[in-house]
Amino acid sequence: MAANVENSKAKKYIFVTGGVVSSLGKGLTAASLGALLEERGCTVRIQKFDPYLNVDPGTMNPFQHGEVYVLDDGAETDLDLGHYERFTSGKLSQFNNLTSGQIYESVIQKERRGEYLGKTVQVIPHVTNEIKQRIQAASEDVDILITEIGGTVGDIEGLPFLEAMRQFALEAGRDNVLFIHCTLLPFLAAAGELKTKPTQQSVAKMREIGIQPDILVCRTEHPIDAELREKMSLFCNVPVKAVIEEIDVDDSIYELPVMLRREHLDDLVVDFLRLDAPQPKESIWTDIVRRIKSPSKRVTIGVVGKYIELQDAYKSVYESITHAGIANDAAVTIKRIDAESLETREGRETLKSLHGILVPGGFGDRGTEGKIEAVRYAREKGIPYFGLCLGLQIAVIEYARNVLGLSDANSLEFDPKTASPVITLMEEQKQVVDKGGSMRLGSYECRVKKGTHAFDAYGEESVRERHRHRYEVNNEFVGQLEEAGLVVSGVNPKRNLVEMVELKEHPWFLAVQSHPEFLSKPNKAHPLFKAFVEAAINRAENR
Repeated sequence: MAANVENSKAKKYIFVTGGVVSSLGKGLTAASLGALLEERGCTVRIQKFDPYLNVDPGTMNPFQHGEVYVLDDGAETDLDLGHYERFTSGKLSQFNNLTSGQIYESVIQKERRGEYLGKTVQVIPHVTNEIKQRIQAASEDVDILITEIGGTVGDIEGLPFLEAMRQFALEAGRDNVLFIHCTLLPFLAAAGELKTKPTQQSVAKMREIGIQPDILVCRTEHPIDAELREKMSLFCNVPVKAVIEEIDVDDSIYELPVMLRREHLDDLVVDFLRLDAPQPKESIWTDIVRRIKSPSKRVTIGVVGKYIELQDAYKSVYESITHAGIANDAAVTIKRIDAESLETREGRETLKSLHGILVPGGFGDRGTEGKIEAVRYAREKGIPYFGLCLGLQIAVIEYARNVLGLSDANSLEFDPKTASPVITLMEEQKQVVDKGGSMRLGSYECRVKKGTHAFDAYGEESVRERHRHRYEVNNEFVGQLEEAGLVVSGVNPKRNLVEMVELKEHPWFLAVQSHPEFLSKPNKAHPLFKAFVEAAINRAENR
């Protein structure tokens, strides 16, 4: 049953800001709060405002930004939207991620069209109005909109967003708007105590702008005692009960909703916004945490990529493997393997300890030969293999070289002069000049062939998955590959594009052109990831 809003039918808005340092976990806090409110019967959507001037993160280097998360409508967005979709039920769209680049692009286009009737275009009101309009657009058909503001309070590029929030709270009515400020309590070993001064300064910055936080969420490595809560309450002008401890979780980010419920964060929000939203009798998050902490099986999966040292470059892949572990009641150890290391015999020794091998998506030719060696090892040794996007293309190249006998088989992305381009540039991509937002993006249908691993996993003939790529399997070689034993188990019906390939005489070998990791949840693992980890468990138990 949907929650009722007392006193009026006004929508409710929650703004989540951060202070002191970046990477505090604002996105996870917002996602966890959304999850708790959904369990209480509220309809919730979450959006992210990013102050950088890029139009979207699609062209940004993974070393700077991490994973690009793709939505059904093809929007390339911040990785925090992955947390939002994993923790809550709502499908997000391009309206749920806004950057300064998009705002200024829109404002300038309107000015060029004369929509401002010759007025001087300024940050206030034109830029702030643009931001407020996006808040309104994203809140349609929901009870509560949670908006996370990227960056840190005090950053010059974030000021228009904070000013827009201040204006919005005044216009929407203070009873309908809640401000949550995430901050850091650093522990100084020499002093042996947590320090509150950075939090005080961060809140002071907010108050200079005209925003008084209602709730403080304090990231900390050590518990916060009553005296410290009282001190922050006094200096930051928030009730003691609104000083929330967010201590580092031990095993999994999926403990966070349980932790925040223990701190009564959702109770505070419900009371402040005057929602009729009682606590649920049971919580899925309690069961998820139990499964993570007390698994009955163990398995090791190797992820072979070129951004292995980056925590966030393959964020959705790692989380989807974890979800599959939860579904299979197994603890999954993820071994990150640098693809270039597999180009040597010594490096390939690391593959012997694995129960499953996964090659994720990516661009560029660095590490591709190592990835090909990983696929060959999995194919020849009967180790479960799962390829995602580039992982499918690598699997096709390996099969063409070592089974079909096309020794020079390659992708035109890696070798434009190859005589056997088993992977080719998509026809509509050949005239593309702009790199941003120009790939095959978003959700597309795939028809699944019966009697395959893919069909066994999905249990249906028509599925939809999200895509992000420019290259595809060259249909001129498909007949030869199939004659040599490669099974095309999924195709796009409109364009006859290869979407899935697998091996029949193999315990579990499957690769997809899509990114199924974007549709997995902790309480509902993606069927392909679930089947892959199950196959890896069988491998571990039979060795």
